[in-house]
Amino acid sequence: MNFLKSLLTIITAPIEFIQNHFKATVLILIVFFIYQTSNPEDLITPNLKTIYLEGVISDANLILEEIETAKTDENIKGILLNINSPGGGVAPSVEIAYAIKELNKVKPVVAYASGTMASGSYYSSIWASKIIANPGSMIGSIGVIMQSVDASELMSKLGVKTQTVKIGTYKEVGTPTRQWTKEEKAELDKVIKNTYEMFVADVANARKLKIEDKNKFADAHIFTAIQAKNVGLIDSVATINEAKKLVQMMAKVNDPVWDKKDKMEKFMEKFTNEAINKIGFNTTTLVAY
Repeated sequence: MNFLKSLLTIITAPIEFIQNHFKATVLILIVFFIYQTSNPEDLITPNLKTIYLEGVISDANLILEEIETAKTDENIKGILLNINSPGGGVAPSVEIAYAIKELNKVKPVVAYASGTMASGSYYSSIWASKIIANPGSMIGSIGVIMQSVDASELMSKLGVKTQTVKIGTYKEVGTPTRQWTKEEKAELDKVIKNTYEMFVADVANARKLKIEDKNKFADAHIFTAIQAKNVGLIDSVATINEAKKLVQMMAKVNDPVWDKKDKMEKFMEKFTNEAINKIGFNTTTLVAY
């Protein structure tokens, strides 16, 4: 009996303490977490920064904030843009591309393809000072696509019909409730072509390529790192260590200290990105992949 009382005391005492001293307990846990995750290197002011572009590009807000922070931080002298993404939406990809262009005017940016640098994610990298690719990476897929479903047959089986009131011939373009008409397809084709021309023109301008050679470096071709170098899409094939050394050299930094995200920040960014990606695009979305 005494043994059971002692055992219950051992279990209930910490619970009672936490209930009675909740704020103090939280403070102790925060201090412990900071102490456990910190090391002497974290106390040194970083002078180089890695910005990661990973997964499907459906929203640019988080990475744009990182780019702006790196741009205004006087301690940061150079940036490595580490990319492993299949691409994504045209608009966010363009936003990132031009933010990198502005950043590169102030500080050197080296883009590194750590896995996949395709379509929208390649677009995002074009204005970097240099583009380096891992030997096993995949590059390119410079093209634009617009997709939707034709759910009319399924709706018919379910006995579901749509009702539409509209003004404007092309107001229902891209609807998933029926097959698109020839006129609607032609209207969407104009958008696709114009977006593709913008994509190719920006790549050619940034990489100093000839637009008339677009069938060689664009046309949605997928290249290995070596093939991408041969057509001018990247500058060299190397490992991430070589890419970091190039950033260090271009930034004229003798004692490199790379900015590191704490564990909580990494977790929150990963959680946010996954949530955005799970929400996905609209039914009909213009994407650069």
